[in-house]
This record gives sequence, C-alpha cells and structure tokens, in this order.
Amino acid sequence: MAGTRKEVSGDMADRDEPTGALVRPYAVTRGRTRPRLDIALEALVETTVRGRAAANGNGGQGREHQYIAALCDGRLQSLAEIAARMQLPLGVARVLIADMATDGLVAVHEPTVLDDSDDAVGTELLERVLSGLRRL
Repeated sequence: MAGTRKEVSGDMADRDEPTGALVRPYAVTRGRTRPRLDIALEALVETTVRGRAAANGNGGQGREHQYIAALCDGRLQSLAEIAARMQLPLGVARVLIADMATDGLVAVHEPTVLDDSDDAVGTELLERVLSGLRRL
C-alpha cells in the first residue's frame, strides 16, 4: 500500500526508519522537479556561516534544510551522500541543495575538470590513480 511504512524487526527499525510522518517527495520541493542550479552527483556541499546561523535560529527553513545544514556543518558531503542519508530521491535532494546554495546557506564545490591544455598533469594524475588501484 502506498504511503505506509514497511515493518522492520529488531535493531534495524531504529536506524533505518525516518522519524515523523511520511511525506511525498514532491511535497518537500513544493512540486518542483528542476533545481535552480545544475549540481553534479559527486559535488561536495558544506554549510556556510550564514547557513549555520539560519539553522541555529531556524531562519524560516524547513526540517530538510536544517538537516542538510547540520549534516554538512564542518564536513563535506556529496550530493549522493546527502540524498542517501535523508532517504530522498537524488532529484529531490538536488532541488533542496540548489535552493540552499542560491540562498547562500551552503557552498557547492563542483568537481574539477581538466582541460586539454593540461594533458600532462591529467595523464600523470590518471597514472597515479591506476597505480593505486592496482596496489589494492
């Protein structure tokens, strides 16, 4: 049945079940499916000073915004990690984080892309990564 919780036994019930009422993902984003900013899956997110102050004073932010601010306070988290921890679809987490970035509550650090003019550095980096993987 849609919208009901799955029964979980034992220790897993405390860790995996979200607390509070079940909310449809589209309700969290107020029906929006497209983020204001294009954020890569592996982009790293951190809470800004403004975001920390807003989360502490509840600056009109919703529960999800407060959770993201707390999760990324003092430690970088990828978009994928945030979505997984919040048990939200990636698209929903992307919309929430884009909103927060637009409001200056979080900083989003996109992955660095090497250009063709920097081929020697790119090749060297890839060779080091490959060497490290082979040692595993």
